Amino acid sequence: MSAIIIDGKNAAKEIRRQIRQEVELLIAEKGVRPGLAVILVGSDPASQVYVDNKEKDCTIVGFHSEVYKLPETTATGELLSLIRRLDDDPAIHGILVQHPLPAHLDESAAFGTIDPKKDVDGFNLINVGLLMTGGKSFVPCTPRAIIWLLKNAGIDIKGKHAVVVGRSNIVGKPTAMMLLNENATVTVCHSKTIDLSSVTSQADILVAAIGRPEFIKGDIIKPGAAVIDVGINRLGDGMIGDVEFSSAVEVAGWITPVPGGVGPMTRAMLLQNTLEAAKQYG
Repeated sequence: MSAIIIDGKNAAKEIRRQIRQEVELLIAEKGVRPGLAVILVGSDPASQVYVDNKEKDCTIVGFHSEVYKLPETTATGELLSLIRRLDDDPAIHGILVQHPLPAHLDESAAFGTIDPKKDVDGFNLINVGLLMTGGKSFVPCTPRAIIWLLKNAGIDIKGKHAVVVGRSNIVGKPTAMMLLNENATVTVCHSKTIDLSSVTSQADILVAAIGRPEFIKGDIIKPGAAVIDVGINRLGDGMIGDVEFSSAVEVAGWITPVPGGVGPMTRAMLLQNTLEAAKQYG
């Protein structure tokens, strides 16, 4: 048995094409060009790459894009002042603060200052609360990408046992909630879970978001399961996921590769969230 590869790279390319068409229509009908502002504090190399890629994506789909690169020494007050200015800027429909922020900055205050209507990363507590209660909100881009990939692959989520390995506020928790909202039965595992393999081996849908390279081996995966690998672990010149692909691909029914799986779709969902914010504005 060899799993079906869920190709996020080509899916993201098609989504960008569709968004480009919608942008042209939005400009023609309402004179609104979606605008995304990205704030990067410090010089973390991985964050720099992410921000550069997001800027390129905006160019491809015809968005207005602004990137603010602030020094490591930026104070919380300075960051919040910039966010408030962008909140009031009618040309900006989406605001993203690249995380993680330097340790001295108040990340919660930054996310909380973003206008919920411009919170295209879904981290403002108002949007978090709406997600928890089943309301309409912007949801974090990676969890949205996971749900999209599962549905696009024809995987029925309803009634399935979904296991999320990882409980971060950015991926693990919102992914679990979105799967629950899709009527899955959800188990969340983490570093303190006893006998992890006994849980993962029961998962119809397994989401690996633990941040440990090749932690999930094929022998703890249920045969035929859908495996979504969120991990981005840079080792040497390459990148690997949280799933050992070589063993998992022989057991799973579906699997996302790293790179080329969830990553490109996360950026595509950021564009989709920003487009939706601009449509609400228009």
